[in-house]
Amino acid sequence: GAGMVKVTMNGRHDVKAVTIDDGLMREDKSMLEDLLAAAINDAVRRVEESNKSALGNMFGGLGGGFPFK
Repeated sequence: GAGMVKVTMNGRHDVKAVTIDDGLMREDKSMLEDLLAAAINDAVRRVEESNKSALGNMFGGLGGGFPFK
């Protein structure tokens, strides 16, 4: 969310915290909603990349072209 909205999410995609910049509280509601959606989507992508990387590292020694590598 452009750093104005931050979402903390665990590896199971559970949202643990949402932080909203105080300046946004004076802004348009639809803009805040868009920034919140962008922050959540960014958090989901980061969790998925982290999970994929962890699985790749865990199974990387198996060889044979494991799909997560």
